[in-house]
Amino acid sequence: MSEEARLRDDICRIAKSMFDRGLTCGASGNISARLSDGTVLMTPTGVSMGFLDPARISHLAPNGQLLSGDAPTKERPLHAAFYETRAGTGAVVHLHSTHSVALSMLPETDPDNALPPLTPYSIMRLGKVKLLPFFLPGDPEMGAAVRGLAGKRSAVLLANHGPVVAGKDIWAASFAMEELEETAKLALLTRGRDPRLLRPEEIRAVQERFPS
Repeated sequence: MSEEARLRDDICRIAKSMFDRGLTCGASGNISARLSDGTVLMTPTGVSMGFLDPARISHLAPNGQLLSGDAPTKERPLHAAFYETRAGTGAVVHLHSTHSVALSMLPETDPDNALPPLTPYSIMRLGKVKLLPFFLPGDPEMGAAVRGLAGKRSAVLLANHGPVVAGKDIWAASFAMEELEETAKLALLTRGRDPRLLRPEEIRAVQERFPS
């Protein structure tokens, strides 16, 4: 199986798993992954992640030109911004997962560090998650906001919209996305209950043992 065929199958398999588990619904959410030649596979616009056809996934040139398949998601500029600013990015996942979206709406959520340090795994897989302001879906300004982070963040939370995570490959990006959603869920479950947060020295120990 070629690299492209395998990656098309992986995108569909991961997307369906996320859809089946309620991490995204309807035709929301999108995934992209970069091939070794620099071209990008991206889920099409207006298609449910639970019912993707590998043959119809958008295949894009590095400049965004459609090479084959259906038209890509309208969030293409958002994905492109991560590829352009983080050299090691091999995949980007964007969902409308419930707990992450809920966390993005709360006024007490720290815009520079949206996830409280509840577990070592969110620190290992995500680092600090930046909360970005609200943008209309598909607004190219979302990409501009990500570029403004100068590649320093692998994950962002779009206010009233959902999380976006970049990773070295499609599996790393997907696992990190799920960690973000689970940590958001924990944050909501423990809000107002004075949970024990990881102390600064514990956070440093995690970062030293598991550098990103």
